[in-house]
Amino acid sequence: MRRYENVKIDKLKPYENNARTHSPEQIEKIAKSIEQFGFINPVLIDGDYGIIAGHGRVEGAKQLGMTEVPCIFVEDLTETQKRAYILADNKLTLDAGWDDLILKEELQALEDLNFDITLTGFEEYDISDINIDGFFEQAGEQKEKEPKKIQCPHCGEWFEE
Repeated sequence: MRRYENVKIDKLKPYENNARTHSPEQIEKIAKSIEQFGFINPVLIDGDYGIIAGHGRVEGAKQLGMTEVPCIFVEDLTETQKRAYILADNKLTLDAGWDDLILKEELQALEDLNFDITLTGFEEYDISDINIDGFFEQAGEQKEKEPKKIQCPHCGEWFEE
């Protein structure tokens, strides 16, 4: 049985081979999200307080001056399963797509309600840039989508894909 517990941040141990990186800008967004919505998504940890999932959330909590975070103890995985899950937890979400029409409607609705959509991780320009045909609209013209930027997990440098 897995247990839920608030754990002091200074007891948590980041996974030293965590391949996922978090930029200062992303940590800032995570911190603002925690501030707005609370700490909804617990950190997954093993019996030795090693972080399995939630490194970015822990950093965001630290930035807010939090001393404890909600955690779920996942003590039934083997070491191999933990290593694999640390990768899977991050990669599987990246493989998801967006329904651009619904996304645009949802972001626009939040903006119409005077909600700061940057708290969702999106920026103001994202609303106008979303087009169901997969193109950016600008000044009544369509142009091809800008190249996607990716961050090197080793050096932190940003590159166009």
